[in-house]
Amino acid sequence: MCIRDSAADTALLIPDLLAFWMTGHRIAERSNASTTGLLGVTTGEWDDELVERLDLPRGVLPELVDPGVTIGSLLPEVAERIGAGWGMNVIAVGSHDTASAIVAVPAASDDFAYISCGTWGLVGVELDTPVLTQDSRAANFINEGGVDGRVRFLHNVMELWLLSGSVRTWKAAGESIDLPSLVAPAAAVTSPVPILDANDPRFFAAGDLPTRIAEWLVERNVPAPRDHIEATRIIIESLADAFARSVVSASGLSGRPVSVIHIVGGGSQNQLLCQLTADPSGLPVVAGPVEATAIGDVLIQAPGHGFASGSLESLGVLVARAFVPTVYRPQSLAWHTNSPRSNTDQPTSAPVLETP
Repeated sequence: MCIRDSAADTALLIPDLLAFWMTGHRIAERSNASTTGLLGVTTGEWDDELVERLDLPRGVLPELVDPGVTIGSLLPEVAERIGAGWGMNVIAVGSHDTASAIVAVPAASDDFAYISCGTWGLVGVELDTPVLTQDSRAANFINEGGVDGRVRFLHNVMELWLLSGSVRTWKAAGESIDLPSLVAPAAAVTSPVPILDANDPRFFAAGDLPTRIAEWLVERNVPAPRDHIEATRIIIESLADAFARSVVSASGLSGRPVSVIHIVGGGSQNQLLCQLTADPSGLPVVAGPVEATAIGDVLIQAPGHGFASGSLESLGVLVARAFVPTVYRPQSLAWHTNSPRSNTDQPTSAPVLETP
């Protein structure tokens, strides 16, 4: 979005644009606005000094609103088109999807780390105040706005992009293959596999990811995968390794003790990924719900419609009752011996599942 020399009178992020089309009100939902880097990290308001330094027109930045606030009523023409009742209110949610997803984490206390799994994995802890240290900056952790004034202290990790991108490459080569047919046999692999640096920038772009993975390993005198099953196992173990390390970093940098890891989103369905995250971290992994963002959206709007009340923690308990999670217990407290980045022990892999 280029607003410096534009004729626009308001700059709206995509969720806010949708709200404008529905209500005619121009606002900026605070959690998503925080991802622009233009909010004061301690104030949560537009940072006028930074905006001026960047030579941006301050007048195009709209009023900030919090998740849970009523933006306005549906425009009559919109209500008629979708068959909604007259006067239906539109309520702001955590329009950065991770902000709403964390609301749906079924945690009863605040000593948890979260992993929001999709194309990317966002790993972090939820705090009351931001972490503003050089160590957190060097570790590439950021402070983003959350719901109810919380701070999402998190780190982006490559997630299922590595796996889905590899499957696309194999399919493009004419192979009949899908993800479920790879994950199940990958879970049965018992021999050690090498661990990639899943955050290496060479893996970010689309293209022939299997070749890039093989090249990364060969450059470190590690054999390339022998087949698609081994490649799948390498990818999943590498992602789990990155997740576990990021949880440790989030806890250490923030000073927030972590006793459990919650994985929400599509990646929570991957049993092998969940188990391999539990193993090196030495912490239980609670998987689910899958549609955490949608559930969080509902929970944020529910009080405004009189359907729910209470703290975020009480809403988490509500989620746990409605969407029973799966718990993975660690089978090993050790790290990998075969990682090109570490010198530690190889965990076991067979999932240990339980439901509360």
